[in-house]
Amino acid sequence: MRARYAEPTYLRSVTVSKPSNTHAKPKRVPLPVYSAELRNLQTELVAMQEWVKESGARIVVIFEGRDAAGKGSAIKRVSEFLNPRVARIVALPVPTERERGQWYFQRYIEHLPSTGEIVLMDRSWYNRAGVEHVMGYCTPDEYRRFLHQAPLFERMLVEDGILLVKYWFSVSDTEQERRFRSRLNDPMRRWKLSGTDLFSITKWVDYSRAKDEMFVHTDLPEAPWWVVESEDKRAARLNMISHLLSIVPYTHREPPQVTIPTRPAGSEYERPPRELNRPVPDITTTLGKPTVKPKGKAKIKKNAKKATKAEAAKLAPEKAAQQAAQQAAASAKLFV
Repeated sequence: MRARYAEPTYLRSVTVSKPSNTHAKPKRVPLPVYSAELRNLQTELVAMQEWVKESGARIVVIFEGRDAAGKGSAIKRVSEFLNPRVARIVALPVPTERERGQWYFQRYIEHLPSTGEIVLMDRSWYNRAGVEHVMGYCTPDEYRRFLHQAPLFERMLVEDGILLVKYWFSVSDTEQERRFRSRLNDPMRRWKLSGTDLFSITKWVDYSRAKDEMFVHTDLPEAPWWVVESEDKRAARLNMISHLLSIVPYTHREPPQVTIPTRPAGSEYERPPRELNRPVPDITTTLGKPTVKPKGKAKIKKNAKKATKAEAAKLAPEKAAQQAAQQAAASAKLFV
């Protein structure tokens, strides 16, 4: 039987920002302050990683939230200086035909951490409670079964010793749309915009209801949801990393003393001639010369300038002849 709707616990402890009617960018943490604090937090993440390796701990961190809420950039900052053999990112594609025939949680199980590992999940099994439910990619029965089984599944993980941390990145509709528009004109981030992402704008309320229902069923004492306010991505990253460090019971481990040995004297080894290698072309010799074509108004302006110069060059002989004729006529009048 479907559980009766109740106010999600996070609403009692987190202030939810109201979306504004403008597209003004939110105030951000000043870059120097952000950079300094991020550096400190990333240093602590490395210390946490060493504790995970030595203690054999297993950690799963789930990153969920609206499209363009800042999940990916937060994961990037968390993993930036960590050993990829210890901390790995899991971002699964659309399930295959075979995976669709499996128990829903089955394809996620093989990506769970072993001893001394951290798994950062860029979206997770909660796809079923969000995009699959809202977009109709799963049946009502599959959706209800998920809401029943997810708490059982997660309790088993926790009982087995896995530290499960779940983050929901929250962003207003206005800020989400602003980020979508910025991606639209950015060739390096255009790939982040999918048809489903854009369609989510028209399903804002449906996603809100789905999130609330998901929290009712899966906000567990053993694995609660933590809401990250993400209007300001810089603040969101700092807050999320700081919180993660506060709930992982790590201790600082002194790194082993390392002595760099003295390089031995030259031996009889003789390097083969460089001409036998296939070198990568050195493009740095061409740097400093602009090669990027101007875009938009700048391109139009440049093309117009070129056209004006070309027309002027074309008309120059004609203009010179007219000027000569005028001068000759003026001279003739003087001698009449």
